[in-house]
Amino acid sequence: MESILRVDGGKPLTGDIFVRGAKNFVPKAMVASLLGSSPSKLRNVPQIRDVDVVSELLSLHGVQINFDQGAGVLDLNPENVEIAHVADIDALAGSSRIPILFCGPLLHRLGEAFIPDLGGCNIGGRPIDFHLDTLRSFGAVVDKQENGIHITAPNGLRGTQVHLPYPSVGATEQTLLTAVMADGLTELTGAAIEPEIMDLINVLQKMGAIMSVDTDRTIRIEGVKELSGFTHTALPDRIEAASWASAALATRGDIYVRGAHQPDMTTFLNTFRKVGGAFRVDDEGIRFWHPGGDLKPIVLETNVHPGFMTDWQQPLVVALTQATGLSILHETVYENRLGFTSALIEMGANIQVYRECLGGLRCRFGQRNFNHSAVISGPTKLHGANIEVPDLRGGFSYLIAALAAEGESMVRGIDVISRGYEHFLNKLARLDASVERC
Repeated sequence: MESILRVDGGKPLTGDIFVRGAKNFVPKAMVASLLGSSPSKLRNVPQIRDVDVVSELLSLHGVQINFDQGAGVLDLNPENVEIAHVADIDALAGSSRIPILFCGPLLHRLGEAFIPDLGGCNIGGRPIDFHLDTLRSFGAVVDKQENGIHITAPNGLRGTQVHLPYPSVGATEQTLLTAVMADGLTELTGAAIEPEIMDLINVLQKMGAIMSVDTDRTIRIEGVKELSGFTHTALPDRIEAASWASAALATRGDIYVRGAHQPDMTTFLNTFRKVGGAFRVDDEGIRFWHPGGDLKPIVLETNVHPGFMTDWQQPLVVALTQATGLSILHETVYENRLGFTSALIEMGANIQVYRECLGGLRCRFGQRNFNHSAVISGPTKLHGANIEVPDLRGGFSYLIAALAAEGESMVRGIDVISRGYEHFLNKLARLDASVERC
């Protein structure tokens, strides 16, 4: 049954909501529990689809799982890990890209792993070849089959040197999860250092891993023979917090995001203030609101941490359609992330996309026929429309646009949003949004 949301827009979002653990961290910590010889406990866990997918995959491999959804506490017992049936794993193929991260832990625990075809959002190249090459460098043998990838380690895994030409979050996670129990020293250069990566390192260190992080994006891991379970509270989801902040700005609203964490959002908060948004930080979260008057245009360039996060730009672009003047956006992380602007244009936004690198230094997508820059002219009045959700972040951005637009919108495919936004319909109700699921 198609998931459709009827939205009556043009009304400010006001009220308070609560944001739990980060989508980009929690599933990875769940995978890390496979490495332990004893149970783990993860707190502040959101009820999102990615958590469900990883829970199902872990269960197929013999991990006992108990999720107290009300408390947000997940217990994982990996003491009886076993090989899952290919048909069962294949049933989850296409649901997520996270299964590729099972490789290292399963090789350490069982000596083999099977990974199904991978899904995820269609926002640009997320090739798994680098993951596979990294596993090969540790000594794994990769056999690509028709319905997935079979990986073995006949001689065990040994430490290696890994260099990332671009600080990929997924490749960094793959290396960490594989290196912690590999024989010898692993040196990872060009690593991603996002807060979610650092929290994964915190978890692995609690389990008994030995690793250090240098200021030049070099991570050194000394392999150990055994890891134990962990008890950990997940860092809050900075992407969801920023998404609601952008919704407050676009709808001229006022939203208190409980659980939002200032240190992980410094770059976003600076940009939010430059656009003309107001915020106040306290011990429980951050209040975001539109203070009145005109919003200001900006020049914005996405980048890896500590730069402006690519997942922040799509929701903020909706707010920039209401800024007075020309805003320039340069997307440097995912080459196809600006495809979502077509629906905004249909709703009345004035956005032009370009193949050239605008507003900053040349990036790796320049002169490669990718529309990765945009000029947003505003303010423009948005009007209701029929919208099809393209991906997770683009989908929430469309939802923000529908809420800011005058008139009725029909947003199709909203279930995609549940991959990363916990109970977003309930939160909209708390913010007095006029929405109805069809």
